[in-house]
This record gives sequence, structure tokens and C-alpha cells, in this order.
Amino acid sequence: MKVLVIGGTAFIGRLLVKELIRAGHDVTILHRRAEHPFGKRVVNLVADRNDPEAVRQAIAPGRFEAVFDLAYDWERGTAARHVDAAARACGDSLKRYVFMSSVAAYADGLNHHEGDALAPDDHPNFYARNKATSERLLFRLHQRYGLPVVTLRPPFVYGPENMFYREAFFWDRMRDKRPVIIPGDGRRLMQFVFVHDLVWTCMRVLEVPAAVGEAFNVANQRPVTQMELVEALARAARKTPSLVRVPRDHIQEAGGNPMGSPLYFGVYFDVPPITEIVAKAKRVLGFQPTDFDAGLGRTYRWYLRHYIRRPIDYSFEDRLISGLRHTENERFAGVAR
Repeated sequence: MKVLVIGGTAFIGRLLVKELIRAGHDVTILHRRAEHPFGKRVVNLVADRNDPEAVRQAIAPGRFEAVFDLAYDWERGTAARHVDAAARACGDSLKRYVFMSSVAAYADGLNHHEGDALAPDDHPNFYARNKATSERLLFRLHQRYGLPVVTLRPPFVYGPENMFYREAFFWDRMRDKRPVIIPGDGRRLMQFVFVHDLVWTCMRVLEVPAAVGEAFNVANQRPVTQMELVEALARAARKTPSLVRVPRDHIQEAGGNPMGSPLYFGVYFDVPPITEIVAKAKRVLGFQPTDFDAGLGRTYRWYLRHYIRRPIDYSFEDRLISGLRHTENERFAGVAR
């Protein structure tokens, strides 16, 4: 097939492009740079996916049979109108338009099925809003014009070459014999999917006719608590972690940032839980998630061989732990009096 990948040089896209090449597809990528790491077999189109006219001009002559829309602008947000421009530019040769959505499209809540309501158009979380409104737009195009859309809703994606400071965040601290901060009681739920499983699903929906017009939750079957996550990461590294529970109100008062500096539990890893049920992907696509420990083991081996460590400023974490001990000492002294 003649395949376009919108955004193909980061985490998910890089692995997907390699799998498409391995499967013998004719691959083009669209991104903002004039070069890519895949060699001459992959055609390069240069456009900002948030520029609708530039995207239309880049895509329209291609007559692609399949499009994987993976790119999301984390600084400006990628809205439904940007996705609309790409989908409408594809022409009448299209057999699949695969949109990478997110579990965040549900906005909040546990155990979501694909038929559950998505975030409303005015939802305050711009990422949830953009993913949900983009999905609604694509399914309207499917109903009205037959756009062969498939949307995928993964939770946290983990694996080798993760561009976010997530798995490595914890392994850096374990290897440095640093305490790992557990926010609150450590029972907040998280759900994951191995990047190879997500890419397998991308490839699979090209082959399954029943996938057209459908959304799929793609995730490990069982969510884990934050404490269970750290324990699993420790098993992968064969480390015994030192854990320090810090109340969230202390973290927030000190200025802790779940998205960036000062970071305390990996990028975006301490957010209200959203989980999903994967029965539909199993039934329709034959999806079988990789065992979490096995996936983390593969990821840790990549981390040891390829991850480039940078100097880490632990001063914020030290202040959190020191402040917690000071509070505990005051509490103990009050009881003793």
C-alpha cells in the first residue's frame, strides 16, 4: 500500500515506519523537517501539520491508500480543524485513515468502553478536548462521505525510545540510589500499553475490514497503581527502591509540576486516573497485550544500552523529603508533649 505517516520520527511513529517498511509498504512521512532517519526508501514531505493549507498542498498529490495521523503539537495543540484538513486532502484512493487518539478523549472516569461519551467541545483540558473533537469530526466524515476512519485510544505508552521522561525517570533514581517519591498513598490507578503492541494494532487495522468506522481501546488489560508501577520498574532493573510517600498537598504547595520542572513522578504520571476496557480490540482485531513485566524488561535493556543520561538536579526532591521529615518531627513532638 501507499502509506502516509503524519509525524513519523518520534516514539510511536519511528517504530511504525520501520514496521511498514518491513511489511513492504511504500512509505511517505510528513513532518516539519527537511530530512528523516529512514534512508531513501521513505519519501519526505515537509509541512507543519497545524497549517491546514500547507498540509493540503503536501498531501493532495499523493493519492495515498492509508494515512496514519500521529502528530500532535504539544505547545499549540492540534485541533479538529487541523485533522479535518488532512483527512479531506486524501482523495478517493484512501482505504484507511488511522487517527491516534488517546484514553484522555474520555476526559475522566474508569473502565471506559468505546461507546462511552467523549469529552465535550468546551472541556477545560485542551488535550482531551482536541482528541475528542477530532474523533467526532472524523466519524462525521465517515458517516457523510465514507471516510474509512479508525481511531485508537491508548493510555500511557511505554517502551524503548520513549520521548517522555517516564520510565527513565525512575530508573535514573534507582541507579543513583535515590529515594523515589510516591504521591499520596500510591493507589492512584494508571494504565499502560507497550509501544510494540500499539504499532501491531496500527498494522492490524490495515488488514481487518471490520475495523473501518470503529474506535478501539488499546491497552494492557489491568491498570496498576502508582505503587505497583514503581515496583514493576524496580523488578525490571533488579533494584530494591527506597520509597518516600509525600502528600499531594505538600507537593503542590512546594510547586511540584506533573508536566515539567520541577518534576517529581515522571512526566504527566500523576494525574487523575482514566482507564478503559480492551475487550473490543481483542474480539475484532485479535489484540493480545504484552505482559507488563516483559515489556518493561525489554525497555530497561534498551535504556542500559542506548539512553543518554543527563545531569539531574535533585534539589526539589530533597526539599520535599526534608520538608516531610520536618513536618513529621513537629507532629511527633506535639504528640510527645
